[in-house]
Amino acid sequence: MLHELPVVRSMDDVLSHPVAGPSSEGFVIENLLAAAPEGTDAFFGRTREGAEIDLLLRLPDQGLWAIEVKRSSAPRLRNGFRLAVVDVRPAKQFAVHSGEGEFPLAQATTAVLLTRLISRLLRMR
Repeated sequence: MLHELPVVRSMDDVLSHPVAGPSSEGFVIENLLAAAPEGTDAFFGRTREGAEIDLLLRLPDQGLWAIEVKRSSAPRLRNGFRLAVVDVRPAKQFAVHSGEGEFPLAQATTAVLLTRLISRLLRMR
């Protein structure tokens, strides 16, 4: 709905809109949840100190995945994500980004495209 508002007439309007980040985060999370195998539990993670993980997936026979959503094509992990994964100790860590390819980021996190992460989830069905 946001993208149909009269103030949003071009891609530049979308990307510069104050809710562009939350909108893209919601899009990514909705698509990952739709692709997740049956029996997957999904959570938002926040530590007592306020460190956050955008999406935690507890996948059948795969353990816990921590997923950070970045609209950027050159993702950088915030301190909050780094601190939160220390608390939850996920089996896998991903940063979904809008750039190209898959590559390692700090602290055992893999930067990955949404389409590739969806494919991984679909193969688990």
